[in-house]
Amino acid sequence: MCVKCGQKMDTQSGVAFGYIHKDLRLANDEIARLRDKDLKSLLRRKKLYLVLDLDHTLLNSTRFSDLTQDEGYLMDPNDPLQDVLKGNLFRLPFMHMVTKLRPFVHTFLKEASNLFEMYIYTMGERAYALEMANLLDPGRIYFDSRVIAQGDCTQRHQKGLDVVLGQESAVLILDDTEQVWSKHKDNLISMERYHFFASSCKQFGYKAKSLSELRSDESDTDGALATVLEVLKRVHSMFFDPELGENFAGRDARQMLGVVRSEILKGCKIVFSCVFPTKFQADNHQLWMMAERLGATCSTEVDSSVTHVISTDIGTEKSRWAIKENKFLVEPRWLEAANFLWKRQPEDKFPVKDIKVNR
Repeated sequence: MCVKCGQKMDTQSGVAFGYIHKDLRLANDEIARLRDKDLKSLLRRKKLYLVLDLDHTLLNSTRFSDLTQDEGYLMDPNDPLQDVLKGNLFRLPFMHMVTKLRPFVHTFLKEASNLFEMYIYTMGERAYALEMANLLDPGRIYFDSRVIAQGDCTQRHQKGLDVVLGQESAVLILDDTEQVWSKHKDNLISMERYHFFASSCKQFGYKAKSLSELRSDESDTDGALATVLEVLKRVHSMFFDPELGENFAGRDARQMLGVVRSEILKGCKIVFSCVFPTKFQADNHQLWMMAERLGATCSTEVDSSVTHVISTDIGTEKSRWAIKENKFLVEPRWLEAANFLWKRQPEDKFPVKDIKVNR
């Protein structure tokens, strides 16, 4: 029904915002009006928008039936580790599921809520999304009704900001899956996946034991959420820099995120060797594009200005050149680690191994 004249509208017109109110659909001009009004209110409170994925970003879940023998202790209330896990591990019999919250998540949400209006956005079903939101935010002080689930998406297998009542220029996104945000990569901070359970490792093809099987976990102080909180604080600080005045028109959080990201490998010149498939257009590869987003310069040929050769084989011509010329020779994980940790990593921790020796 039109809010102005009361006339019944076509049920398929506009964009559905069912997570706010059942059957609510808004026309584009009304969405634009609400976004503009909401942004002005938010900026007065010195806040931006933050969209958060659930699985592998803020938590990890598994079915009871997928728990391995080494994970049996998770179901034993008398196990000594239960005291350590208290408040972060939840057994949900009605869902036949157990969920583990990521270390530092409570502090992360509390501190981020001072700087951002936060949304949950998951590809999971609504019932699951609401249950996870309740575990993360039992007092409903962080998200309220801002929980977007699979059924709210307007495009299959894709997430979009069209169902978020926030201006794109003021939105930051945390997600472990870059591909689902194909239209909003400039807003995205890619998270290192949280694999607490064995089923999660299996799902993504990791052969190593999971954190739960090792009776271990991420670091609270140096883990992914603690790292990314500092990035969020920095972008927020740049956006609301007092020296820029109180007029926020024209400011764009995406540009500021890009500036922070481009400082990570500033001054590095990279050549890749034995990393891309033969005849692959190098500058279209995700690692090449990742390196450039981190501020590095990439080249297909070596010269004296090259600082790093990224390789998977110590025996290639370019790898041997790097050793001879005393340049850094590192495996691709060095680049990925810098991307996730928002800091240039020590090169000696990522040596290139000899493929022949490994065989």
